[in-house]
This record gives sequence, C-alpha cells and structure tokens, in this order.
Amino acid sequence: MKLAAIDIGSNAIRLQIVNVFESKDKVSFKSLEFLRFPLRLGHDVFKKGKILPGTTQKFGKLMQTFRLLIELYDVDATFAVATSAMREAENGQEIRDVLEGTTGIDVHIISGTEEARILNKAILPYLTEGRSVHIDVGGGSTELNLYEGRELKASQSFRIGSVRKLSAAERKDTFSRMQAFLKKTKNPKSGEVTGIGTGGNMNKLFKLSSRTGKTSMSLVEIKAISAYVKAFSYEERMSFLKLNPDRADVIIPASEIYIRMLEDAGGDTMLVPKVGLKDGIIYELYERTTGKNISEIEYISGI
Repeated sequence: MKLAAIDIGSNAIRLQIVNVFESKDKVSFKSLEFLRFPLRLGHDVFKKGKILPGTTQKFGKLMQTFRLLIELYDVDATFAVATSAMREAENGQEIRDVLEGTTGIDVHIISGTEEARILNKAILPYLTEGRSVHIDVGGGSTELNLYEGRELKASQSFRIGSVRKLSAAERKDTFSRMQAFLKKTKNPKSGEVTGIGTGGNMNKLFKLSSRTGKTSMSLVEIKAISAYVKAFSYEERMSFLKLNPDRADVIIPASEIYIRMLEDAGGDTMLVPKVGLKDGIIYELYERTTGKNISEIEYISGI
C-alpha cells in the first residue's frame, strides 16, 4: 500500500510518499519520495491577511505537480493538510475549493488543536516513561504538548512562529501566556523534563551542531549553536553555513522559541527525532485507511 501526505505550512509545502509494509505484529513505512518547496504563504497572510495572486498561481502549479507525482507512484490514498497560514487567510477556503476543482486534491484546513493531535502521532515512538514537553515551531504557530509517559496531559497552540512578525509587546505577551501554560501544567513530583523538538529549524540547528551518532542536544548546546548562527549576517548564513534563503532568515527567531520553552518547562535536554507533521499525516492516513490504531502497533520505522 502506498500513501501520500501533503503538509501545507506557512513557510513551505511538503509532499511525502511512502510504501507501507505490514506483517502480523508490526508495520513499517519506507519513503519513496519527499519534496519540499519553499512557498511562503505566511509572508502574504501575516502581512496582508490573504494569499496574493502571484503566490496563488505558484500554489496551484505546485499542487498540480504533487498530483502528477501521486499518480505516477500509483498512490492508494492521499491526505492533504493546511495549517496556520491557510486557516487565517481570508481567501483560504476559496483557494482550497479552487485547488480541489483543478487538482482533485481535497485540502483539509485544520485547527491548531487538530494540528497538534496529528503531529503527536509522529512522536509517540520517542516518548519515554518520564515527563516530556513537545515543542513544534512552525512558520505561523507553535504547538506545546505535555506528556506523562505516553499520555498527553495538556496541549495548546500559540500564534507565534518563525515567519509571523509580532510587535515587541505581542511577542512578550505570547511568551508570557506560553510560560503560564507550562507553569500551570508542571508537576513537581514527576521529576526531570525532557524536551522533544520538531520542525525544520530544530532539525537544522541539530545538523549544524554536528552531533554525529547522537539524537539529542543539551540546552547549553542549543544556546551555543544559536549564538553561533546569529553571529553571521543573512548573506553569510547562506554563503558560509549553506542555509537556504527561506531558512537563513527564520532560524534565529525559531531557536529563541525552542530555548525559551525548554527553559520554562524546566528541561535541559532536547531530543531531536527529525519527524514532523508530514509523518503524523501519514500515520493518521494509515489509521483511516486500515481502521487500525497506530498506537497499538509494536514497531514503527522512521520515514
């Protein structure tokens, strides 16, 4: 069985196609195709309130390209999800309807709560017996999820991200509300907190730290690599650090969110599983297609 996930974010749009292998006691997913295109819907929406004509045209061409790849791979089922930029765009629903008519792809514009729920499926294999705080920083929103073992205790989405521009007062207020959320859900008896960081910027910080063979970073290391990247100009981040233009200008504001949230949660280590919403979409689609609960499956391979 072949499945396709489309993640329509604020800073980029991703297509993931996988092959599903099932046996009696396990299921595994092997990546057949992954495409990420830096179409920044958030730049339009967070400034103008809507997706502009030029961006809409590119959006349509990209989705047509995805449709062709899905057909070429003989995909059995597809699930397309749009997050903060599309849900806040005044013409988001209109564009969704046009895309469905021209490509046949049914785009689901989901809430922040639904986004967190789907994303949680991707991190289930990485949860430990202790307490964890999952921090996912996107272009337009940040999802915070608190776990005790594998049980989700609290979840909330905040309108702050690497692309969304907030005033100093708005940023301060949002950080205060995020801190209050983490403080309200703290349990002193639960012991040490482990951070789980997802999102392209966390993955890039981890890669820049050159932690070969490792799966986590300490808070001190995250601060150090963030300060190192911040010392370079935008142009130098592209020429010297080899960052793509759409990563070079957002990695610092994103790293600030990761650092602040890990500190506020009382954690000093961040696990970086290198999974994202696209993986959660695949797992969600697998459940819908087969009627099986992924949490009951013994083995889930990385995509």
